Amino acid sequence: MLNQIDLARVDLNLLTLFEVVLAEGHVGRAAQRMHLTPSAVSHGLGRLRRLLNDPLFLRTPKGVVPTARAMELAEPIAQVLAGARSIVSSAEAFDAGSSTRRFTIGAPDGVSAVLLPPLLARVRAAAPGIALSVRQLLPEPGDAAVERAWRGAYAELEARTMDIAILPAASSPARFHAQVLYEEDFVLALRKGHALAKAPTLDRYCEAEHLVVSQTGDGHGFVDQLLAGQGRSRRVALTVPNFLFALSVIAETDLVSALPRRFVALHGARHGVTVVEPPLPLGKFQLRAVAPHAAMMDAGLDWLFALLAQSRPAPAKTPTRPPARVRK
Repeated sequence: MLNQIDLARVDLNLLTLFEVVLAEGHVGRAAQRMHLTPSAVSHGLGRLRRLLNDPLFLRTPKGVVPTARAMELAEPIAQVLAGARSIVSSAEAFDAGSSTRRFTIGAPDGVSAVLLPPLLARVRAAAPGIALSVRQLLPEPGDAAVERAWRGAYAELEARTMDIAILPAASSPARFHAQVLYEEDFVLALRKGHALAKAPTLDRYCEAEHLVVSQTGDGHGFVDQLLAGQGRSRRVALTVPNFLFALSVIAETDLVSALPRRFVALHGARHGVTVVEPPLPLGKFQLRAVAPHAAMMDAGLDWLFALLAQSRPAPAKTPTRPPARVRK
């Protein structure tokens, strides 16, 4: 059985030292920023090297550069410090107008691209000192059940390395507070002038070449399951890792993709991408802001939830094709 490390014997201030030296790339500048002497910073780095069993930073004529191990540790250490700062700041009375807190929000990029513009406008108006970090969330590959597909996001919420997750989930585990932000469905996105737009029948849709948004490169998605239920199939010619990249590719090719309606309504026009209604029902889903019930005692988090609710998008207006003329 592995021995647990006694954190009482570890100076956690060394993690802050690591963060500052990594950011500055120079012992002297790190010392100035932390109001220490260069000797004290060097001494702290020596303790940290012994603790982590790695040189961590190598001296160069212009400063220091991180080792490969230091780069591996950068993100976990940043998450630990972010969680600690969140805990400390939540113990203070929260005043949005004067707060300088940083909140971390996780969401699929097709969701954050819809919510972020109105949310940022409200944050700037009500709380100019507050900062946001937005992270892309992706489901676990191969898991259809919502709780398992997003288990990584739920784990990060409970670890307090992320404040709020916005998930396409009809429900969440009982230990989480959830608030519906908006309902979404899918449309077909294609370049302007695409032949499919004139007659988007199911046959022509299946004959087209398709683009699927997939971080893992797996071309089989929920649309394929729906088509298989009707004895149909399609050819996925390309997968890309995010929705914004999908728009730029669609604009320059004859590829067709099923994308979230509000996302395309907001960002499609600037890419020269238009939409048509799909020839088969692609279903609807709810986007919910989620956080642990225990975390909701934080007045700052409660404030951010309220601001997200105010940032709900209006119902998307999708252009419709004029009815076909009937020859007499």
